[in-house]
Parts: sequence; structure tokens; C-alpha cells
Amino acid sequence: MNRFVLLFTLANSIAGASLSDPNLWSVKRDVPVDGTPNVLELPDQAWEQAVHEGQIHAQIYPVEITGLLVPAAPLKNMINEKSRTWWQKTFDETVDWLVGVENWNQLLLKIGLVPPPAATDTGVYTVTWPTGHPSLRPLGYGEITRDGSTGFTISCGACHAGRLFGKTVLGLTNRFPRANEIFVTAKKIAPFYNSWLFQDFTGATDADATLMSSTFLRLNRVAAVMPLRRGLDTSLAQVALSLNRRAQDPYATPSPDFEANPRPDPILDTMPADSKPAVWWNLKYKNRWLSDGSVVAGDPIYTNILWNEIGRGTDLQELEKWMEAHPKVIQSLTAMVFASQPPRFTDFFSAEHLQPARVKAGQHIFNQRCAHCHGLYEKAWDDPASQSKPWREQLQTLHVIPRPITPIHDVDTDPQRRLGMKSLEKLNDLNISKAHGIVVQAQAGYVPPPLVGIWARWPYLHNNSIPSLCALLTPSAQRPVEYDAGPAEDPKTDFDLECNGYPLGDRTPEAWKEDPIFHFDSRVRGLSNRGHDEDIFAQNGVSQLSHEDRRNLIQFLQTL
Repeated sequence: MNRFVLLFTLANSIAGASLSDPNLWSVKRDVPVDGTPNVLELPDQAWEQAVHEGQIHAQIYPVEITGLLVPAAPLKNMINEKSRTWWQKTFDETVDWLVGVENWNQLLLKIGLVPPPAATDTGVYTVTWPTGHPSLRPLGYGEITRDGSTGFTISCGACHAGRLFGKTVLGLTNRFPRANEIFVTAKKIAPFYNSWLFQDFTGATDADATLMSSTFLRLNRVAAVMPLRRGLDTSLAQVALSLNRRAQDPYATPSPDFEANPRPDPILDTMPADSKPAVWWNLKYKNRWLSDGSVVAGDPIYTNILWNEIGRGTDLQELEKWMEAHPKVIQSLTAMVFASQPPRFTDFFSAEHLQPARVKAGQHIFNQRCAHCHGLYEKAWDDPASQSKPWREQLQTLHVIPRPITPIHDVDTDPQRRLGMKSLEKLNDLNISKAHGIVVQAQAGYVPPPLVGIWARWPYLHNNSIPSLCALLTPSAQRPVEYDAGPAEDPKTDFDLECNGYPLGDRTPEAWKEDPIFHFDSRVRGLSNRGHDEDIFAQNGVSQLSHEDRRNLIQFLQTL
């Protein structure tokens, strides 16, 4: 164990790394070495079962009383052209032409969900499916039956499952989530909804029509916010602005008056405060939640379900009863999220790409310049006993040593997201928040994230403003101003292996340039790519890293 690892280990042991109370979610709980994968301290068998059930809930949204539930059968009929008359068929064909899909699964993929893992995938690429559930559905899609109609809803997996070179990873950022766009579109459609026409054109039953009418009614309580670019998420702004459409009481009671005339918001009325969906496997190494660390107390799963349902127009007294009746659902989701693991670089690329001299030189640079904020990573190659093992095994991280108390730093990155969290502090006044110890406090900076799996998390910074690690390790003024984003399907064309991120310039696939929604311009307000350079690896705008230093540091980061 080198001296840096020893210092971090001592700091953790002095602070008291073990959990004295599994229900204590705050900065008062120190983060131990290797984090808290079994954060609830369940017995092994109970923990494994909870993780198993949590994977199912992450895909099939478990909150049966959720506010927005769209009847599935009528839309399937429309997409699959199961029409009865010539005018219905004409309408269906027009919808197909506008939407550009031929079947239901294609529609689910078009709205941003990712394909399920292949049956042959193993390890972190395996996803548990419930008995009898059709495993060919994209991740994040689920159905709930209510009052004679079966509606569909979108789960956590819609934003927190991603594609990586042909594999689906639950817990990885969805690079192109579209949940916010769906809300914006639904809000535009809502004024034109007619129950009779809905039934006539789709074959919807009376129960389907009732469910759809209820959904559009609750949609009036929702403020939909479009992200600055596809790849970013505005859910938290949607929650805060939706609270402005409700009464100011402990249950944020629905109010037709405030739905018609929402209270103004001095911050979010002028900016969306969006950010990329976070990866799940980092939670075990933190005691502040979100990219800005603004959730300083409370189980993050309770917190997310609360604002999910505010953003779906749900009655909070109904939600309170549901939470009281389903503690095991919260427990299993919490267990699963904290237990999740990242994909490894060597699952996709040869270990020989990572050269011993380079990764070790990069480790030295990292320990000197980065570890103070991002923690330490004890590598197998530092263990003399590993020298006889294959290089691929020596690349493994033996121990992750996070900061005992998750820090907040302002390194001059774009401030919109953290400033917007001030509007969400009103969440603290709700009865559910007080009952579950949820506390939101806007911070003066961002959390330096643990860097486990950092290689798979491009583009970088909370607002996706930096396309690669090469660009991130370059002084702000020299970073690419614009880039085009695309899917991570082909590692030869969709990924810059040396720079670890999107290929730029002539190497950018032509197909990525066709849709402007995938074009990223850091000059747009809220999308600045500045920061994370001065006093880290640059002084007065001049890099302290040579080209070789950057290359070595990137190779080390690819081992994490």
C-alpha cells in the first residue's frame, strides 16, 4: 500500500467509516474504503434478493398510483395498424409516417429507451427480468393495470440505462434520454384531447378513455421543461416548477388556480438548470447526492420517487400512503443502485492497449494532481504478489478510497445547474420530506465525482460540454467549442480510443452531423465548457501537462 493510500485509509478510519445507523443518510455518515455497496447492511442472502428485486423495479416502475399512466392498447393498435375502418387506417398511417415507426418496440426505442441486454450477456451486462415479463422490451418500459385499463409508464431505466458498444448497461447514463421531450409534447397535445375521438380512432375502451382523461387532468399540474440539448435532463426543474403549480402546504395540494397561474420562479423561469443523468455505481462512494451534492440528507431513492411523482402530477397524500405500504420496494431499489458496478475498459478493448509504463506514470500524475478531490485507487499492479499474473488482472482496482466526507468545490464550471437547485429547496417543506429526512441545500459548487468507470462516461462535466478526456485535460481556452454527438455502437468509428470520447473533426461520423439536436455548442448559455483546469493542471491558462502526461493520465483513467 503506497503512502497516498495509507493517508486516505487513516483519514477514513479516524473519521469512523462504518455505518452506525443504516437509515442515517447525511454528511454525518463517513464514506469508508470501497464505499457502501451494501449500504443497508443486510445479511448476504437478503442483500442479493433485494438487489435482484431492485433490478426489476428499476425497469418496471413500481409506483402503481403514479400520476401519469397512458393506456397502452389503443396506442399499440394505432402503431400496429389494427384499424377497423378506412378513415381510422388513414389516420394510423399518417401517425406512422409522422412518427416514423412500424411497431410498438420501435416507438419505445424512438422515445429514448435502450434495447434489453442480450441473453448471452453476463456480469454487469446482465439484467434480471421478472417471471413472465417479455424480455424483448426496451429497458425502462412497464405496464400497470388500473380500473380496467392497462397503462404504460417509464421507469428509472429510461435515463439510467445506456448502450455501450453493443451492450446495454443498467446504471450507465442514457446518452440521449427523451423523457423531457415527451412531457413537452404531451403538454402541447393536451388542449386538443377529445375522449370520443380518442376512442373512435384507436378503439379505446371506456376504461382506456377514463385513464387517458385522468392522465391529461394531472398533466395540468406538471411544468414541462425542454433541455438545452438532447443528452441533458431537466427533471429537477420540472419538479420545482410543478410545485409552483400547487398550493403551498405540506402536501402541495393540487390547485386549479395555481395550475392556471403558476407562481413565478426567479431562477428557473429563465434557465432549465439541466444536467446529464448520473451513473448509479458512484453512489456507494458518496454521502452527498446529485452532481451538485445538493441532497445532503435522505435516502436518494425516496427522494427520487418523491420528485418523480411531483413531476407526474401525483397527489402526495396518495404517495405518502404508498411509501408507507411499500418500504421493501424502496429498500430493494436502494440496494440495487448502491450495489451496481461499472463496465470495464478491458471488456471492450485489449489490455495491451494500456501500457505498463504509461498507466503507472499516469497513476503518479493522478495521485499528485487529482486524488485530493477524486479519491485514490489502489491498483493490483502495486501488489508484488500480482507481478506473475496476466496484465489484464494487474489492471484491476483492488480498493477505491473516496474522501470520507464528499467535498464540494467550485472549479469555475458552468453554474446553472447548482444555482437552479435553490428553487428545489421548497421540497424540504413537504410532509414526506420531513418524514423521511430529505433535505435539499443548494451548494456553492459541484461534487468531484468518484472516477470509477470514468472511461465509459463521456461526454464530460455535468452539462456534457466536453467531448473527451483529451479536451477535459486541456486548458479551457483551448477546448473544442463545438462537437457532434452520436451513439456508442461501433468502437472503431464512434469512439476516439486515445482521447477517450467522441471523435472530432474529420473523424466525426457524417450521420451525426445531420440532426442539429445532436450538435453541441459550448457558447450557448448553460453549456459552457470552462473550468476544471486552473490550479488543477494549469496555471494562468497554461497547461502544466505535456502531451505525454495527458496520454499517460488518460491511460490510467481507463483502468478505473
